[in-house]
Order: sequence, then structure tokens, then C-alpha cells
Amino acid sequence: MRAKIVAGNWKMNKNLAETETLLAELAAKLPDTNAEVMVAPTYVNLASAVRALESSKIEVIAQNMHFAESGAFTGEISADMLLNIGIDTAIIGHSERRAYFGEDDEILSKKVATALDKGIRVMFCFGEELEDRKSGNHFKLVESQLKNVLFNLEPSAWTNIVLAYEPVWAIGTGETASPEQAQEMHAFIRKTISEAFDATIANNVTILYGGSVKPGNAEEIFSKPDVDGGLIGGASLVADDFIAIIKAI
Repeated sequence: MRAKIVAGNWKMNKNLAETETLLAELAAKLPDTNAEVMVAPTYVNLASAVRALESSKIEVIAQNMHFAESGAFTGEISADMLLNIGIDTAIIGHSERRAYFGEDDEILSKKVATALDKGIRVMFCFGEELEDRKSGNHFKLVESQLKNVLFNLEPSAWTNIVLAYEPVWAIGTGETASPEQAQEMHAFIRKTISEAFDATIANNVTILYGGSVKPGNAEEIFSKPDVDGGLIGGASLVADDFIAIIKAI
């Protein structure tokens, strides 16, 4: 059975005091759930978050990592640094990393390879821009993002991969993605993986939806057969909203 996951990507938000306050509230209000619950605070607060959640089922994950083990990469964080503080899952390929920091398929392939080699679970993000959706190129674009980074992996690697589909065109653009559109793409992703590998891998991989999930739409989105949870942005910064989304799964 596929893992259900609700992950909160805090992006560049919350200082240390705010992080500790939000984590304490989430830990206190966490409902009984079979889903994996994750939060990704900023790098400077990861170690504090791990300590704060030692007795909680909430997992702390990283928003990013570098492909090199160490060296002259100012401002970057390595896999070993994450593992050393108790982090064993990292988001790789987020749309903002692609758009603002120039992370292309070549860079992301290196990051994925390093993460898997180090035993870090990869939450791989991908998805189309508005122009891709409007031109009808969205399926081809998503297929290429998967193929260029993940389809050269050994089949065994997929046990440490979680996928997170981000319809970038529906995030902060005024456009709205329907639950049906989410299901359509998730089913396409699963079919594409099945054709490249096999049905077992395709049916076992967790595919999260990252298109502005909120308390008001979470239940309907999560009810779709190929949607296994969500990568949550803004709503994960408000304890009651994030808890409501967790309950929806």
C-alpha cells in the first residue's frame, strides 16, 4: 500500500522563536493518522526542529541539498550535514529552485544521485508552467522532467523516492487547478512510470499534489485515487490549517 504523506514546505519563513512556537502547536494538535507528516523549516532551524520534535511523529525534512560531499560551495548544505543532525529526507527540484536558482535536469540528476547514495529519501518536485498548460504541452513537459532525472535510476532506487507534482501555473497566478486535473496528471505520471519500469513501481510510488492545497479543498483532492497526499506551502505556516489538511487525508 502506498504511503500517504502530508508535508509542509515552510520556504523562507519563520525565525527560530516562531519555528519553535509553530512546532509545539503542531505537535500538541497532531491528530491520530496513518499518514506520514513532515515539515521543512529553513536550514538554520533544522537542528532545533529535530530536537523539538524528538517525541513527536512529525518528521523534519530539508528543503534542498547540494550534490557535492563538501568543498568550496558557499552557502550550500551537504547530505552528510543533514544526516548528522537527523535529517534523512530532502526536497529536490522544487519549482522555485528551478525558476530562481537555475536548477536544471543536469543539476537535479546529480542531487538525486547523491541523496540516494547517502541514503536520503528524495522528494522530487516537477511540474509545468502556465504556457505549457495553455499550449497543451504539459504532459510532454512532465514526462521529460521525470525521464531526464529519474528514469536512468535502478528500479530498487524507487523505494526511496516520493514524487511531488507542482502545477506551477496554478500557484499564485489566479488560475485554478481542479481536483480532476490533479487526478488526470497523477494518473499520467503513474502510467509513464509503469511504461518506463513496471506496474509495481508505478503503483507503489507516492505521488503528492503541490498545487495550493488548503483546508477547503484538501479532502476532495486527497479523495482522488492517484493523489497520495500533498506538499503544502502557505497553509503549512498556520497550525490549524495544516492540521485540518492532515485530517483530510
